[in-house]
Parts: sequence; structure tokens; C-alpha cells
Amino acid sequence: MEDDILTIEEVARYLRVSERTVYDWAQKGEIPSGKIGTVWRFKKSEIEKWVNDRLSSSEKPALQNQQIQVKNILSPDRIVFLNHSTKHDALLALADVLSTAPQIKATQELSVEILKREELMSTAIGRGIAIPHVRLSSVTDLVMAVGISKVDIIDFQTFDDTPVRLLFMIAAAYNQHTYYLQTLSYFSNRLKNQELRDALLEVENPMDAYKLLTEDNN
Repeated sequence: MEDDILTIEEVARYLRVSERTVYDWAQKGEIPSGKIGTVWRFKKSEIEKWVNDRLSSSEKPALQNQQIQVKNILSPDRIVFLNHSTKHDALLALADVLSTAPQIKATQELSVEILKREELMSTAIGRGIAIPHVRLSSVTDLVMAVGISKVDIIDFQTFDDTPVRLLFMIAAAYNQHTYYLQTLSYFSNRLKNQELRDALLEVENPMDAYKLLTEDNN
């Protein structure tokens, strides 16, 4: 489908890098791409998988070395149970929760940008997980909210066809690029643990989920 094909500009916006960087990667074969005539084009699904692989890859030691202190970016009151079967409704509900954090200064902007980011490319990373994320100048420091869905969210366009049940929404200040990537990397790796995922889906209250996410995180 046409909307599964991205331009250099769209990929650059998604990756938060310059168009020149994307062009250079394409020229060197470092990013999945193809040419239609003289114009570079990118398959949405392939870029999504490429990003997820890089975020969880040990080839990026700088992103793995710094321990993310979960208790500094998450509190129990920002862990909620969701009951929405569409990603639009689930994202808006979780954005409302995240906007209660003092680090969020523009509630409407957060909701708009989260949805806009999702339109560009799905933030589902497989295994029933999505990590919607944005960097905004109106955010003063990196902060997150967690949504545990009681129903399958079926329209996240996951590459493994597993409906999303766990959402980790991250908002960061625009100048926190490295910390932002480290946080995405940390959770994409941590959530590979099936026991942790299963335990999160079975918790009965937010505090139990908070304890699971903060244990062994000192």
C-alpha cells in the first residue's frame, strides 16, 4: 500500500536525524531502502524493524551502559489499566495520565504529537508491547506512564501480529536525545523477559506493577 512507503523526509522526522544522514545511510546500505528511479524510498515495516533491532542491539554499548533509574521517571499513579481496543483511544487515555506529571507543561501538545508520531510509524515493538514516545520543547524532563490493557489493542500494525497489551509512553525534553534513546533501549531490552510481561498482565493494582518495574533497578 502507498502509505507503507516512506520518503527520506519522513524517515528523518521519525528518527530525529537530518535528511542528509538518512541519505548517507541509504547510499551505504546501512538502512533498508530502495530506489524508484533516482528517488530513495523506504518500507515502513522494514524501517520499524531496523529501529527496534538497533535499540536492542549490543552493538550500541553506549546506550546499554547507563542504567536507567525507573523510579526517577515513573510513579505508581502513572500506571493505569486500560480498556480500549483501538490504539487511538488507548494512546489518548495514556497521554492524559502522563500529562498529570509536573514535567509536562502542554497537555494538548503531548496528545497531538503522540498521535502524530504514531501515524508516521507504529511504536509497537512486538511481543504485545508498544513504546509510544516523543521529544518536546514543552517537556522539562524525561517522564513516563504505563498502560496495562485488559483487552487486545488490535490496530497497532505489529510486525509479529501480536496484539498490544502493554504500553510504555515516554516524553522527553527536546535536548535529551541520548537519555531518550537510552530509556527506549532499556525498556525494549527489559521487556524481552516473558516472565516480566506475563506478571505485568496479571497484576491487580498499579503498585504491584511498579514493584515489578523497579525491582533489581538500583
